[in-house]
Amino acid sequence: MEPNGIGELKVPLLQAPEAAAAAAVKTVTFQLSDIKCASCVNSVEAVVGGLNGVKSVAVSPLDGRAAIKFDPKLVTVKQIKEGIEESGFGVDELHEQDIAMCRVRIKGMACTSCSESVENALQMVEGVKKAIVGLALEEAKVHFDPNLTDVDKIIESIEDAGFGADLISSGNDANKVFLKLEGVDSAEDVNAVMSSLELAGGVNHVEMDLSEHKVTVSYDPDVTGPRFLIHCVQEASCGPKKYQATLYSPSTQRGRDKVNEIRMYRDQFLFSCLFSVPVFVFAMVLPMLPPYGNWLNYRIHNMLTLGLFLRWILCTPVQFIIGKRFYVGSYHALKRKSANMDVLVALGTNAAYFYSLYILIKALTSDTFEGQDFFETSSMLISFILLGKYLEIVAKGKTSDALGKLTQLVPDKAYLVAIDTDGNITTETEIDTQLIQKNDIIKIIPGAKIPVDGIVIKGQSYANESMITGEARPVDKSPGDKVISGTINENGCLLVKATHVGSDTALSQIVQLVEAAQLAKAPVQKLADHISRVFVPIVVVAALITWLGWFIPGQAGIFPKHWIPTSMDAFELALQFAISVLVVACPCALGLATPTAVMVASGMGASQGVLIKGGNALEKAHKVTVVVFDKTGTLTVGKPEVVSAVLFSEFSMEDLCDMTIAVEASSEHPIAKAVVVHAKRLRKKFDSSTEEVLDVDDFEVHMGAGVSGKVGDRTVVVGNKRLMHACNIPVGSQVEKYISENENLARTCILVSIDGKIAGAFCVTDPVKPEARRVVSFLHSMGISSIIVTGDNRATATAIANEVGIDEVFAETDPVGKANKVKDLQMKGMTVAMVGDGINDSPALVAADVGMAIGAGTDIAIEAADIVLVKSSLEDVITAIDLSRKTMSRIRLNYIWALGYNILGMPIAAGVLYPFAGIRLPPWLAGACMAASSLSVVSSSLLLQFYRKPLHIESS
Repeated sequence: MEPNGIGELKVPLLQAPEAAAAAAVKTVTFQLSDIKCASCVNSVEAVVGGLNGVKSVAVSPLDGRAAIKFDPKLVTVKQIKEGIEESGFGVDELHEQDIAMCRVRIKGMACTSCSESVENALQMVEGVKKAIVGLALEEAKVHFDPNLTDVDKIIESIEDAGFGADLISSGNDANKVFLKLEGVDSAEDVNAVMSSLELAGGVNHVEMDLSEHKVTVSYDPDVTGPRFLIHCVQEASCGPKKYQATLYSPSTQRGRDKVNEIRMYRDQFLFSCLFSVPVFVFAMVLPMLPPYGNWLNYRIHNMLTLGLFLRWILCTPVQFIIGKRFYVGSYHALKRKSANMDVLVALGTNAAYFYSLYILIKALTSDTFEGQDFFETSSMLISFILLGKYLEIVAKGKTSDALGKLTQLVPDKAYLVAIDTDGNITTETEIDTQLIQKNDIIKIIPGAKIPVDGIVIKGQSYANESMITGEARPVDKSPGDKVISGTINENGCLLVKATHVGSDTALSQIVQLVEAAQLAKAPVQKLADHISRVFVPIVVVAALITWLGWFIPGQAGIFPKHWIPTSMDAFELALQFAISVLVVACPCALGLATPTAVMVASGMGASQGVLIKGGNALEKAHKVTVVVFDKTGTLTVGKPEVVSAVLFSEFSMEDLCDMTIAVEASSEHPIAKAVVVHAKRLRKKFDSSTEEVLDVDDFEVHMGAGVSGKVGDRTVVVGNKRLMHACNIPVGSQVEKYISENENLARTCILVSIDGKIAGAFCVTDPVKPEARRVVSFLHSMGISSIIVTGDNRATATAIANEVGIDEVFAETDPVGKANKVKDLQMKGMTVAMVGDGINDSPALVAADVGMAIGAGTDIAIEAADIVLVKSSLEDVITAIDLSRKTMSRIRLNYIWALGYNILGMPIAAGVLYPFAGIRLPPWLAGACMAASSLSVVSSSLLLQFYRKPLHIESS
């Protein structure tokens, strides 16, 4: 069972009563004030312990913490808290609060108003801390307190708001395996399988769904894996009854739902056409063809004609059966005190239908009445809207094509091998990729996709990593090299040891990052949110004004009688204009303008090696006016090499190397690693048998300067000149001259002090990346200036700056200084992008408007950044900024189209052009225009799929 009672929400359906009771207990911890003595403790324990459902209470008189175990079916956290307060003690805070997370797929959202309604409904659920709803992604990500609510209540709140909801995942789905069971039919079978799995080493949590014959197992991948868990199910078999388990993937459900939704809209549209097309023909086509349409004028009773009767019969199923979804949507929207597209459609079609029904009844009961019905308006309007929704959903499905292609990169099958001590293959088995466990040895044949992240243990080949990094040039792979899942082994046969499997692979992390980015709202989306709140009420008022504006002057004879068509009166003409205004307005296009563009852009960025963490980063990147580069590992290759080593005192080279290796071995800095490699190489010249590294005490990292520590009884300091001055170590003229000569050659001098005296130095060079100069030049052409901020010395930094074409340099800067420099630039009104790769860059990456982390950098830098450049190429800095500019330009175009459409469409629908040009927009055509506007916005966003990098530098 999971700690703190998170797992008990999903106990097996046929669990034993005792086990179910144990699973139902939860624990909550409060911080109490005014607890002064044992008497206070007894008071709290007596009051809370007396509540029905509280199992145990433990209060500490020292720090006032109260740990309470309770049954959530009988008592709530809120009731416990109120009980403590009633006993006279304050509850300052809920301590050690668990926050769980779930992802829910939402069905039926059409516009921004819908997504806001879902968000508001979720925020009203007690215990929900944060809810993010993505309109284009059709998902919600909810953070909640499992002590106060659960997934079922969250889904129920969405359904109460009038939308469909399906759970995608709850909690941490990393390291979960989903198994389909065979032979498990009774409570005894369930208990046998559950016991076998729960007793297996490394299993954290098991949840069973007997109705679906499925089991979900959370496990520690360092201890066990899916193959062993399947074996546990099989081993649980008793007697002649055999249990079997096979893998199934819940992630494919979303694809099936999308296909079903597309099919549903298509079927509804075609079904509506069976009725609406004949209605249109009877109303608009045959009357224009006198001999063929005369039969429609046959009078059944009084003035009721056969044509009117047929139009009513055919229109009614479209209005109330096919159009039921609009009534349901309107009901739920109005119930939550909001309005959406469904309200507009329901108002428009109802006005047309019920007025036409009034005409039909009058014709049936009168022998002189003549009136124009609008049954074709109602049915054709619904058909066109369904067609528009069908095309829109098909187009929206394409916005995540790039991400879909990434998820399909992993092969279905892999070859699992066993090897002997000499590395020879002893057995080879083809297995499902999802069954691969950590430390498995996988054979990768030429041309095959690599199924997991791992390390090559045998073989030589080239890997095509373009699908992950965007780098077209194949990468050499030999023993010790890392390989990435989803990439292609080109020519040689490789044996790879799996280091990361399932959701831990680089590919899975990329997909998760992009999905999170697509869910996050861009600030520019706020415009659509503000408009959507008032859009529908404004449209309804505009339609009412339109009706009054045409009806009253028509009745009063203010405008010429010939303006009114012969088949209509003033009321009917005004009603047509009002209905057209209702249905031509489109809030959906506004809501889709931003999220669809962000979805396409983030997917395209991921496919080209640029991971953008959300709409906020995407929006800020287009405003960048200055790019701040770190030097080591960013502008330079990041693989420093020592070109020389010198002595400055009586210490021997062997002592210098031993002391340096001992201290630098604990550092992660690339220069430190280069110094250690060179020092070990030098030491072998003096004593090849010695491989031992001396122990170091009091090791300390001086950020941006170097390291220090005690080796035996000696104090060793290794770093730059600034560190020597800080430690009061004298730097002689001979050392100064050596430093100056090398810094002018863009080399870095690492000084080594032993017991307060400079013992020697290592001269390190780090070659500049070949694309650096062109990237800086291209940024300049984009109107973006470049700056170097580095912890290295000024002479080396200036030499690098001159080589790449950067004029402004800030050298010898520590991590806090880098962040302060970024803030100084921001104070001057600049929008700053920081490009770095190391831990020392992370404060500046966070401080910058846009932080860009080099993909080969540290995890901390990547975590701190807004954008990750997967392949570590500087050209992707330009790609990120250019993609951001193209996306924001596309979003603006989408808004111009969506707003412009409504601003122009509504007056035309209201009949502004009718007096001058005789142009009148019939309601059914207005509905077609509304559907077309949403489709055009999504199609506009899809054009981002043709994005190409502005700068592509071939690796030499």
